Amino acid sequence: MRVLWGLNQSDQLEFRSARAGKGEQGMQNPGGQMDRPVSFHFMGSMLPKAVKRRVHALKRLQVQCANIEAKFYEEVHELERKYAALYQPLFDKRQDIVSGTLEPTDEECEWHSEREEEEELAEEIKEKAAIEDAKKEEATPEEDPKGIPEFWLTIFKSVDMLSDMLQEHDEPILKHLKDIQVKFSEPGQPMSFTLEFHFEPNGYFNNAVLTKVYKMKSEPDASDPFSFEGPEIIDCEGCQIDWHKGKDVTMKTIKKKQKHKGRGTVRTVTKQVPNDSFFNFFNPVKASPDGEMDEDSEFTLATDFEIGHFFRERIVPRAVLYFTGEALEDDESEQDDEGDDDDDDEADFDPK
Repeated sequence: MRVLWGLNQSDQLEFRSARAGKGEQGMQNPGGQMDRPVSFHFMGSMLPKAVKRRVHALKRLQVQCANIEAKFYEEVHELERKYAALYQPLFDKRQDIVSGTLEPTDEECEWHSEREEEEELAEEIKEKAAIEDAKKEEATPEEDPKGIPEFWLTIFKSVDMLSDMLQEHDEPILKHLKDIQVKFSEPGQPMSFTLEFHFEPNGYFNNAVLTKVYKMKSEPDASDPFSFEGPEIIDCEGCQIDWHKGKDVTMKTIKKKQKHKGRGTVRTVTKQVPNDSFFNFFNPVKASPDGEMDEDSEFTLATDFEIGHFFRERIVPRAVLYFTGEALEDDESEQDDEGDDDDDDEADFDPK
């Protein structure tokens, strides 16, 4: 399985699972014919010796191109790190508004919607709203909610990729999530990025910050340099959660009856077993050093890489738009456009 991510905010970087990308050099099409790599090798074997020699020279040039491309992506990573520092004050202010520690000014709250249906309310609806406002002023005013309640939880529940991980017992904990930040590796360090999940004090665990590090590789593989497509996530590392006693939602207690073989008596035993939870995200499957993994582990790891990339590229930079649902509409539009392109490709296919 190969995981290729869409071209987004990071100067069109393409991330993929290194482990999932192996073993596809001879994919078959529906007609049973081998794909282009095999036909290329067949064609190469038919070339005159002098021509084949020149092709080898071109391949050496191609490897040099891949090495230059790797340097390009290293500089892109440095550029991302530089601009992350410029974004951070804005993200810090976003956190302050969400948490309620900062109340934005009237000027900062001005927003002119581009959506026509929101701008052109019917007069009777406006009048009804005015009447309701007047009634509220006459009644005892209720205390305004602090900040934007359940900001991140709402995002988790709205985004399919995240809601699939979310369990009902996770929701009370994620109500305490204050912010998610992305930190890039420093110059001279191996390329990586870290997701930081900042929590307010809560009754579930002692950690103020939960982290997930994604390690990347941005250099051609010596054994297969032509497969280089830019930085790839090669491994990830979670963190230890210091759960309060009885609050670990990643484990559950089950009761099981056991019958004694000799006496025939029955007893009830309890044991702890893993439980589905978003917080298993911080205890990921580890990539095998030798590259050998079973299919389920390989799929789980590839999915984890994709989720980490989605947090970095979409959720953190555009959080408010996922909260309002506008980014979801954009994502759906992109998927529809991709579907239309696929339909066009099928329509253009001529089997003759």
